[in-house]
Amino acid sequence: MQRFQKITPCLWFDDQAEAAAKFYCSIFDHSKITGLTHYSKVGQEFHGKPEGAVMTVSFELDGQCFTGLNGGPMFKFSEAISFQVNCQNQEEVDHFWGNLSAGGPIEAQQCGWLKDRFGVSWQIVPVAFMHMMQDADTSKSQRAMQAMFKMKKLDIAELERAFAGQS
Repeated sequence: MQRFQKITPCLWFDDQAEAAAKFYCSIFDHSKITGLTHYSKVGQEFHGKPEGAVMTVSFELDGQCFTGLNGGPMFKFSEAISFQVNCQNQEEVDHFWGNLSAGGPIEAQQCGWLKDRFGVSWQIVPVAFMHMMQDADTSKSQRAMQAMFKMKKLDIAELERAFAGQS
């Protein structure tokens, strides 16, 4: 019996759900589009979409299931919801930051946060930084936090120097 993920984030797009899913799947390993549904004439007076237009796209990003819905222009993404990408090293930080930020607004980049070209907010976070924030010595974590506030994309080496009191 196939097991379904209990909770699946659904992202509301105007009409870019399939393009967004393809974009995200190109960035994350172990990712794929798993299904598409299309609008029909049924309910056209409510949805206003042409028959055959993509309604939803189901996709997985590194095994995490998502749904993209082409629901129209009435709802927009905000920073109130973001997806945190936990990175093991600077190479991963650079990969995810570079790809997800491409085409997104530069003014939305701060402290490891960015918005992609579709308006979705992401946090590109080194696991090392999360460990620094949990350190029992709050003076170390406060130095790392102070360094983080000066960054757009997080720099692990610089955060480690601040944490150690070397910057």
